[in-house]
Amino acid sequence: MKYAQSYKPNLMVGDQSYPAYQLRNLLRYLQLHYGEEVASTLCSQIGVGISELQHLQQIYVWQADFAMEFLQQYSDDPEIGAKVGCQYSVEDLDFLLNYFYRCKTIGECLQFVLSHPERVGSFTDTLVSSEEGKLRIRWLNTGKINPGRYSCQFQHSVCGLVTVGSGLAGQPIVFERIALAENERKTDYLASVTGAEIEFGAEFNEWVIDQHYLSLPVTYEFNESKINKIAAQKPSYIESLLESLRQSFPDCPNMEQMAIQQNISSRTLRRKISQAGTSYQKLIDQVRCQAAIGLILSGQKSIDDIAEIMGFGDVSHFRQSFKHWLGHPPGHFLRLNEARGGGRGAED
Repeated sequence: MKYAQSYKPNLMVGDQSYPAYQLRNLLRYLQLHYGEEVASTLCSQIGVGISELQHLQQIYVWQADFAMEFLQQYSDDPEIGAKVGCQYSVEDLDFLLNYFYRCKTIGECLQFVLSHPERVGSFTDTLVSSEEGKLRIRWLNTGKINPGRYSCQFQHSVCGLVTVGSGLAGQPIVFERIALAENERKTDYLASVTGAEIEFGAEFNEWVIDQHYLSLPVTYEFNESKINKIAAQKPSYIESLLESLRQSFPDCPNMEQMAIQQNISSRTLRRKISQAGTSYQKLIDQVRCQAAIGLILSGQKSIDDIAEIMGFGDVSHFRQSFKHWLGHPPGHFLRLNEARGGGRGAED
């Protein structure tokens, strides 16, 4: 029995770049179902015009996240994310067509999506594993996003993937299983689009697909005259802060120390971070949580050792912090996610 697993810390926040075509797709849905005025209200609140958006390749992550939350305010439909995701077509993918038209199989397209969050955008970290011909993508809510919005983002992603994947392959792609970390409810739309068995009350949101779909050839006929040039990535202030925190880990500077490094006041630093839709503490938690996940899943260190590496003087404090980040103590998290027959089965 073969088993492979990889952790991808792909969570993007604040002013990091996010593909504008996703916001255009969401706006189309709002315009169709709620009218131009509602779509215009959203655009005014995130500071981008509808006409301007037609010419953009990239927006900010906070704008995409805000738009998803805004969408949910206008609907009590728990499957709204799935319905918006199903509106995509291959033609909508803008600069991603530059990459997909070079791919020979659906698996190559998916690999690009999973490996390039800076190009496709990502609201989550993921744990990718394969076993006995099945591929599993598990979402890890390291950003502590509201569960309802997180579920909406997950369903949006799943249905976008299956819709675009089917368009690229020229035939239906069917998911085997979708697990939702929420109580049972109606999921008729999600099930009909993905063909998946839907499970509730799961520890994590995840989807599973038979790997034979990944070997399907890309048959979509690309119009090379419509292949767009790729715009340069927007400089991200938040990414520069995250990189500074990663380099200083485990001794992450406090806000005052970081402000000195940035040669600005702590008030200015707080304002710049707030304008990007996040906080300094959330950035520190993201860096520390992602580092802890990587160490735990490697199976090479005990929980006591990991707590020491991360600078916790008390292992119980580390356990409490990890549970705050991901909802589970570290040992339980490992048992839920460890590779079959691998890992050390660390204790809580």
